[in-house]
Amino acid sequence: MRVRDLMRSSPWFCDRRTHLAATAETPGCGEFGALTVVDGNRQVVGIITDRDIGGARRTRNRRPSQVRAEQARSHPAVTGKTSDEVHDALNIVHNRWVRRLPVVGDSGKLEGTLSLSDLILQARDDDGSHPELTCQDVLRGLKSIDGVDPFSCGAETATACRT
Repeated sequence: MRVRDLMRSSPWFCDRRTHLAATAETPGCGEFGALTVVDGNRQVVGIITDRDIGGARRTRNRRPSQVRAEQARSHPAVTGKTSDEVHDALNIVHNRWVRRLPVVGDSGKLEGTLSLSDLILQARDDDGSHPELTCQDVLRGLKSIDGVDPFSCGAETATACRT
């Protein structure tokens, strides 16, 4: 299974010069919790989360209309490729501690976003059928980000992942 099969192909993004007041009003930031920051050629230069916006507002002593996305973004940009295997994307999530992965095509331009939610919705319990993406695969990614052992959560975790 490839990343292109699971990603959201209409990603929310903003230009690096967009000020924080505008990014906070973008539906993607409020609904999705993050916006991919791109340059004029739609090359990914970072990601800005709702936490980045809040932190920049508090620490810079400037109004949100005075701080640009490129100043508050998380960088360097961590991206996946549309042609990557889903397990490669999970390794990026696990190793880089990200919840949302901007996805680029062969040209390096933003084409989508892959979130942990997208992965969770596709994961299946391994009942002997050997699905391509198991609940355990995704839970390992969550463990690396949240620092919680999902396998110690008991029956609630197991039943939440049933199809």
